[in-house]
Amino acid sequence: MKIIKRTALALAVIALAGCSTVRPYGDVGIKDQPKESLTVIKAIDTLPAPDGPKVSVAVYSFKDLTGQRKNSQTLSLFSTAVTQGAEAYLIKSLSEAGNRQWFTVVERANLDNLLKERQMIKQTREIYEGANAKILPPLTLAGVILEGGIIDYNSNVLTGGTGVAIFGIGPYTQYTQDQVVISLRLVSVQTGEVLTSVTIEKNLLSTMDGATAMKFFNQNTQTFEFDSSQSFNEPGNYALRSAIEQGIVELVKKGERQGLWRFKASVENLTPVENLTPEVLKK
Repeated sequence: MKIIKRTALALAVIALAGCSTVRPYGDVGIKDQPKESLTVIKAIDTLPAPDGPKVSVAVYSFKDLTGQRKNSQTLSLFSTAVTQGAEAYLIKSLSEAGNRQWFTVVERANLDNLLKERQMIKQTREIYEGANAKILPPLTLAGVILEGGIIDYNSNVLTGGTGVAIFGIGPYTQYTQDQVVISLRLVSVQTGEVLTSVTIEKNLLSTMDGATAMKFFNQNTQTFEFDSSQSFNEPGNYALRSAIEQGIVELVKKGERQGLWRFKASVENLTPVENLTPEVLKK
């Protein structure tokens, strides 16, 4: 009878362990190859085309303004809670907005390197070609500057968990939620006026699923204990990219509502001829 009970217990533990090792986001292994980082928010690819030329925009920086620090698991030091190179995500998202129809992004983050390279080209041409050296074309000037940064990062905004055990055997789940907040503002180069601005919040969810089993034998003098768990932490860069891309989408839509630009009218959006009443034409 004891052998049967122990066999049943072992089978239950194996079943629980199998459930707890399910990978919710696919099988991740060392054989995974590097791949291009694609857009996260599909709305940024499907933005309506502008009714006019691209907007020339400059991005000087997109800094971490939170001042948040977190413990490092590998070193006895503190590291930043968010990336310090968020402008790379911002520049990429601006370039790809609306199927690359909305913005022309000019280099400003490393402007010194660009100016040094142009100066070397100029000097080299003057040395070998003399007074007739070909002049470099002027740099593209930006009509607007996109400013902003990561303005807040809140840890453990929401925490909790659930679990159940029958005869010492059962599964459990724990979760925590963080929050990252970014701000974007569009500034006119000619006047310095803040044309429009948006603030975006994005949650980061971390979960841990597991199973535990405990059983006493031989008049409670011996014990069998089993514990298996697996955690998933949403990558901070994924949340930041999502917030940045959503911010650009909202910035474009808000600018259209404010009259900064217009969407190109598509065939689907045109009013049918039979519906062109005098009231519609007045609009």
